Amino acid sequence: MKRTLLASLAALAAIVAAGSAAHAQAPALPSIDQILDKYVAAVGGRAAIEKVTSRVSKGTMEIPDAGMSGTITISEKAPDKSLAVIEIGGMGVIRDGTDGVNSWEESPQTGLRDKTGVELADARRSATFNVELKLKTIYKTLAVTGREKVGSRDAYVVLATPAEGSPSRMFFDVESGLMVRQSMTRESPNGPVDVDVYLEDVRDVAGIKQPFVVRQVTQQFTIVFRLSEVKYNVPLDDAIFKRPGGW
Repeated sequence: MKRTLLASLAALAAIVAAGSAAHAQAPALPSIDQILDKYVAAVGGRAAIEKVTSRVSKGTMEIPDAGMSGTITISEKAPDKSLAVIEIGGMGVIRDGTDGVNSWEESPQTGLRDKTGVELADARRSATFNVELKLKTIYKTLAVTGREKVGSRDAYVVLATPAEGSPSRMFFDVESGLMVRQSMTRESPNGPVDVDVYLEDVRDVAGIKQPFVVRQVTQQFTIVFRLSEVKYNVPLDDAIFKRPGGW
């Protein structure tokens, strides 16, 4: 009986030890504040970020699956204005603007249209300037849900739930602290579209980290944006963000 009891205790001790080892190999996840603080620091720090009140980015866009390419200019101004102008050979000019309250899109295929409902809410969030400092403001809740791979890198996963619209999953590189991917569902004239956005080729521009390659992956196609120039604190007239022809 004694030998059986000792054997049982030994087996129990082995199970407990194995569980303890497994627990030790899976450290606790950081808090959302720790992730966001590291993110802000990785981008350049709050003081440097707050000095920037506008940004103009220029580059190219390519849709390899469709054999399409063109140029893009993105003008952004604090606190919540944005205008993207895309020129595609053989198609024409696409313009997408948000003035802080309203949002619109104009293309040769669909003409001029106003965004409403969830699509408008998505556009207004996307136009938030210096968003690194405002994630806890523009999302109703932020929760750290786990750790996953983005390519070969480990990343913490944050579930960001807005007051209106679908939740997004944000991936923050464990080592650098930078956001490297965002997975979301976006509304479009043709219904909801699942999009994975990968932020790559990060470079330092005047002390602030900026991705120079952005890949947007959907089930239908992939769009690759490659920036060639990023300038900060460029004078921008509020009029450029307004809907053509007024509201």
